Amino acid sequence: MTPRRRTAFAEGVGQVRAAVTTEPGRLRLIGAVLAVLIVAFGAVTAWQMTDRAAAADDVLHRSQPLSSGAADIYRSLADANTAAASGFLAGGQETAASRARYESDIRTAAAKLVTAAANSEPGSPSEAAVAKLNKLLPEYKGLVERASVYNRQGYPVGGAYLRYANEKMQKEMLPAAEDLYTKENGRLSSDYADATPYPWAAIVLGLLALLALGWAQLRHYRRTNRLLNHGLVAASAATVVTLLWLVVGHSFARAGLDGSYDHGVRSLNVLHDARIASLKARGNENLSLVSRGAETVTVDGRTYDAYYYDFDQDMTALAKGLSQAAALADDQAGSKPVQAAQGNMKVWKERHADARSEDENGDYQAALDKVIGDKGATAECFDSVDANLKNALAHEEREFQERATDGRDAMSGLPIGAAMLGVAAASGALFGIGRRLSEYR
Repeated sequence: MTPRRRTAFAEGVGQVRAAVTTEPGRLRLIGAVLAVLIVAFGAVTAWQMTDRAAAADDVLHRSQPLSSGAADIYRSLADANTAAASGFLAGGQETAASRARYESDIRTAAAKLVTAAANSEPGSPSEAAVAKLNKLLPEYKGLVERASVYNRQGYPVGGAYLRYANEKMQKEMLPAAEDLYTKENGRLSSDYADATPYPWAAIVLGLLALLALGWAQLRHYRRTNRLLNHGLVAASAATVVTLLWLVVGHSFARAGLDGSYDHGVRSLNVLHDARIASLKARGNENLSLVSRGAETVTVDGRTYDAYYYDFDQDMTALAKGLSQAAALADDQAGSKPVQAAQGNMKVWKERHADARSEDENGDYQAALDKVIGDKGATAECFDSVDANLKNALAHEEREFQERATDGRDAMSGLPIGAAMLGVAAASGALFGIGRRLSEYR
């Protein structure tokens, strides 16, 4: 009976088994394992840090600016609505500054929508929100223009057009702008989530490579009584440098990015919300005088002027936002404008109470003077709140830029450096094993 022929796989296994029974064969296997571990460490480090550096760069140059841009769209629309109501109340005495503010807000919203459209992914909810706002913006402008024309001619229907424009803004445009803002904030959070996690796969591979190198050197010492193998020592040094650079560099990057979120993004979000609440409050304050009680709302069985009721809700939101912003401010430059805005808000509420009392007592002109008059009007308080919030936002924006830049820069050079050091370490390990193999020739 002919002996059964061995398969190619079985022959290969036999050759490997025979090879590792000799010292040269074992050395070759050790060299191959060391090279694979070190190269894998370098490659995974380069891959993971490239992804994190790209996400950090997106935080700095893409998602956060787009999030702020979305907030600016909301603010510009709300401010345009406020300016339109102020101009309507002034009637024929509408100032050039008030008209210019309205036009500037409309232009800003339109320009920011162009930027948002260019950066929205096709078919995404953000693209749908931008498309909706682009459709509604000219419709809103048309309603405001009609309201202004009829108002200048003394026709009461002008007030109805302005209320219709406000309804379009409050029920359609601002919710769409808020949805866009929420989506862009979600993208920003996603980029932070991609940039900050520790590269555990790379760290584990680095530790395994170091353990393998340590074991190889200990084996070398026990078999040759030689303390050092220059190639293995060089490989170990390169691996240690790479691992330390990875851990320390990413820790600094993470600290910078976490700082940019805690002392930048969180404050910016709160301040944006507070500024929007102040704009909505001012708009409702103006519209309460435009409507003259034509719009009411019933809450818990009691009937209120709809705009006065909304004003109270907006002022509550403003007070809450300013308190949160004050708690988040981590230096005098950040807390000072917030505290000033809180003082302005307090005076605003006092003056508004006086104006509302005059309106409810039937003295419309006195109420109007206390809202849009030249001196001692609530308009001064609103302008001061808005200016102080703008200063606070500028400060927090600078803080975000500084800390996010530090975080991104801490990862600069790490991917390519890790790859180069990985190649150097693998070469050192192979050189060290090769020197031992040469002793058997």
